[in-house]
Amino acid sequence: MSGKELKIGNITVPYGIMLAPMAGISNHVFRKICREFGVGYTVSEMVSAKALCYDQRCKKTGRAEAPKTAELSAVYPDDYPMAVQLFGSEPDFMSEAATILESCEYKGCRSSLKPAAIDINMGCPVAKVVSNGDGSALMKDPVLCGRIVAAVKKAVSVPVTVKIRAGWSNDCKNAVEVARQCEAGGADAITVHGRTRAEMYSPGIDRRIIADVKRAVSVPVIGNGDIFTSADTVSMLEETGCDGIMVARGALGNPWIFGNIISRFEGTDEHIPSTEERIAMALRHAEMLIKENPVSGLAESRKHLAWYIKGIPGAAAVRSAVMTCTSFDRVRELMMSLILRGDGR
Repeated sequence: MSGKELKIGNITVPYGIMLAPMAGISNHVFRKICREFGVGYTVSEMVSAKALCYDQRCKKTGRAEAPKTAELSAVYPDDYPMAVQLFGSEPDFMSEAATILESCEYKGCRSSLKPAAIDINMGCPVAKVVSNGDGSALMKDPVLCGRIVAAVKKAVSVPVTVKIRAGWSNDCKNAVEVARQCEAGGADAITVHGRTRAEMYSPGIDRRIIADVKRAVSVPVIGNGDIFTSADTVSMLEETGCDGIMVARGALGNPWIFGNIISRFEGTDEHIPSTEERIAMALRHAEMLIKENPVSGLAESRKHLAWYIKGIPGAAAVRSAVMTCTSFDRVRELMMSLILRGDGR
């Protein structure tokens, strides 16, 4: 099984490999690093359609800085093609927000590049999102899902994609019905996470539901969930027949996964990073976050540092210490100690 080039409207995705949107994680720095390791398509952190619209309507935000929604929506030249993911449950707000994003004329806009696509979030399972009827709560109303897609599709010229789950619960695995409604509304591609909202992030995904969606619609279907190795990618493609894959947690502290997936497709040797490489990449990631956001970059880097060193002897103690560090020099010292101790004794 070799990864095929994936087409979504006018977008070409090499090998069909994508980086998933992850709230609080998939920022510009993380996407940029994953690009360096071979991923050809990324999606922003999710952006509230209603918040984006209100930010733009308000004559005075009351804040010196640009609206947070503008920061999340920024499309950079080194991160293209990139989709911006919107969440919401009201077609009017969703279409207005999509129009705002495509215009590149909104408050705080950092780039003249419009998103390569608008992605609609119908999969987020967190309580504060679904309690408002957004995210995976939309899975309970397939007709509304189709209406939202149709409204956004009418509002923009770029491709419109959707990310869904297997369903709301084990008693309501309706991904096929939702996918058909989204396709009827004009969706250009559909990503399926093979768990219900009730399952959150465990147990293992149900690949059968991804295969069912692939058979039910004619637009590209992207498989998502439990892709931690190149072998997982191959088995996902073989078992579901999907057109591409979207990597999420498998990339945390492991951007090498993208290069290894490509190596698997091309029949070349995969790369297992050494402890030194992992530490160097972790520190570079932290430095990039601090440079991009001097105020919160160090705090934001802590979770990434923890992911990079997972499994290294002595990592638990270093991770605990890093979580309270207020100095990057001290962080570097702690991280480098993992190399110096070697066997972890």
